[in-house]
Formats: sequence, C-alpha cells, structure tokens
Amino acid sequence: MVLLHGARQTGKTTLAKHIAQTAAHRAQYLTLNDASVLDAIRTDPVAFVGRLQSPVVLDDVQRAPDLLPAILAEVDRHPSPGRFLLIGSTNVLPPPQISESLADRIEILTLHPLSQGEIESVPENFIDALFADTLSPAGGCDDLIARILRGGYPSALDPERAWFDSYVTTVLGDIRGLSDIDALSSLPRLLALIAARTAGLLNFMDLARGSGIPQTTVKRYFALLEATFLARLVPAWENKTEPSLSQGVVEKTKSGQRLIKAPKLYLNDTGLAASRLGLDEERLERDAGLKAALLENFVGMELEKQAGWSQANPKLFHFRTAGGQKVDFVLENPVGDIVGIEVKAGATVDDRDFSGLRALAALAGRRFLNGVVLHTGSTRDAFGQRLHAAPVSALWQSHAGGV
Repeated sequence: MVLLHGARQTGKTTLAKHIAQTAAHRAQYLTLNDASVLDAIRTDPVAFVGRLQSPVVLDDVQRAPDLLPAILAEVDRHPSPGRFLLIGSTNVLPPPQISESLADRIEILTLHPLSQGEIESVPENFIDALFADTLSPAGGCDDLIARILRGGYPSALDPERAWFDSYVTTVLGDIRGLSDIDALSSLPRLLALIAARTAGLLNFMDLARGSGIPQTTVKRYFALLEATFLARLVPAWENKTEPSLSQGVVEKTKSGQRLIKAPKLYLNDTGLAASRLGLDEERLERDAGLKAALLENFVGMELEKQAGWSQANPKLFHFRTAGGQKVDFVLENPVGDIVGIEVKAGATVDDRDFSGLRALAALAGRRFLNGVVLHTGSTRDAFGQRLHAAPVSALWQSHAGGV
C-alpha cells in the first residue's frame, strides 16, 4: 500500500482522483468524508476492508484511526502490491518502533505545497547539480519577496489573507479530531509566535514565555502542529565518523568541536507564516530580521520539496557550533556525502560568509562535496575549492549538468 499524506490543500485528493481515473491505475475512490463510509468503518473496520474491491483509494483516512490496522491485517493475509492508496491530512502512522516493521508493506510519500519550479513549470534539479558540482549560471529574481509572501499553496497563489484565516480554522478542526483538548483558542497565537521565531533553534521555554501558554501545553500543541504538517523541525547534523560525548544540548566530537544538538524550527510554507504575522512587501522589506528568517524558511522548504524527487535522495539537517559558526542547511545522501547551503538576505557575498561552510568542510573531510551561499543578488562567483555563491533563483532553475 501507499500512504500519501501532507498538509491540507496541497492537492492530495486531486492527485489521487487523477491516478484512479487513468487506465493504467484505475481504482475505486472512497472518502471518509462520506458519512456512510465513515459509519461502516467505525462499526467494523475489518469487515469494511474485507468487502473492498481493490485497487482502492481511501481519502481522509485520519478520520478513522482503526482503519490502518485493519488494512495492515488484510495486506498480511493477501500481500499483493498496489491494492491500497491511502490519503491523509494528518500523520496517521503508528509510533516509530511499530512503523519500522511496516517497511516492506507500505510506501510513504509526503505532498508539500507547490515548489517554485512546479509553479513555473520548470524541472528542478538544484540538489543533484549541487552534489555533482554542475550548477549552471543563474540570474537574479526581481519578485523574490512576492514569492515568499505567496508561498506554495495552490489556492493561495493569488494571496488573500482571508484564505489563510479560513485554512487555519479548518486545520484546527482536524486538530480537535486528533486530540482530547477542547480549548484550542490559544493555538493560533502559538502558530503566529512560531512564524515570528522561524529559522531559530527550538526552545519550548521561549515559546511558552512568548505565548503565555504553559510549557507542557506548548509541547502538546506543537506535536499537533507537526502532526498536521504545519510545523517542521530540521535536526542538527552529526558527524557520524567521529564518536561524540553528549553534553545536554551540545555534542562534543572527538576532535574537540562542540556542536549544537537542538533542531531548528520552520513552518511548512512562508505564505502561511507571512499571513500569521500580517506581513506585506513593504513591511517585510523594512524588517531585515524577519526578511532573513522567512528567506531561510523559504529556501529550506524548497530543498525539502526537491529532496523528494532528487536522485541523491538526501536528508535535511542544519549545522551550528557552540562558537557560533553555522550552515543553514546540510544535505546528506545515504552514503554519507554532504553539501552545505548557507542563506544570505543580502545581494553581495564576501569571504566571511563562508566561515561556517569551511568549518563544516574541515569536520566532514572528504565527505564534503560542495558548499554554496545563496544570496538575493544576480551573480555566481567562486570562493575557493568547492565553495561558491549563487542567486536564490538557482533553486528553481534547470541545471543541465544535474543528475
């Protein structure tokens, strides 16, 4: 079976219906928004699954938590591929120790808001070109701020703040279905605070203090925002070739380098973040701190989207030392090779902007393939072996030398 999940309004149902209507993958489509379907599942999920004529698409599966175990039991009895396509707007997977046992029975795919290349109908291979050191020259981007404010939700490509307001209200309804918590009136306030803290290290104490919500409640609410794919954590990169000594939020490597272990915090879409903060182009241009943070969030989510189809198949991390050297994003492929991406909100780059990438390269050694500083200007320049600067727009351009 295949589980296609992701935030609401990213196009999961549209994609699933398209697949179910093609000759090669024709399938029955059922949605748990249909009261009769939902009642049948809640009455007897095993009997409901037993009556299905596969292949079948089941949409909004998060509305019936007992459905997935029943499907797993059916798959165990009749292990034939391609029987079930499940669609969910919240994370319906069981705990990691259980989900690991499902590896040979389920393929899990996440559908994000549209990437910039998808919006422009341009094939994107920035990640593969970076791993292969074949980035093509790229020009600048005159509408970068507009792109950040717009985000990638298909329904919000013509930004209207009212759409995001109704969207958040809908997601709150999903969250009520996940949790026994009735009073969620303070959750939108927490969402706005996360938008203001985006690209920073996760600090529950700071979020509790800033929102006026008890820390235990903040942690519960944050887990719900993760489950509905609105909040995204990027973990700290670890040098797996060196033993480390854990020291709370700091990891000390054998070579003596002290690395911050805390994850960084992002929202899944900068359009959503900007709407929660009431931003427009004038205010974002005027507030240098917010501009830098939202630009980093924007780049991070573009990398997350492209990683889903990259031949390099990397995982996304960040790198920061206790001494303040940092790399905003580290991409590591399955064999341990890495590339680093630093994001700068200015149009000019100098040698000092590469200090974090050089620290990462020194620690990773031969595993470090490439490092790039993405900036808001229009030129690409080399800054030594395996280090260069490129415009942010290189992210959504097609690079002929990419894998």
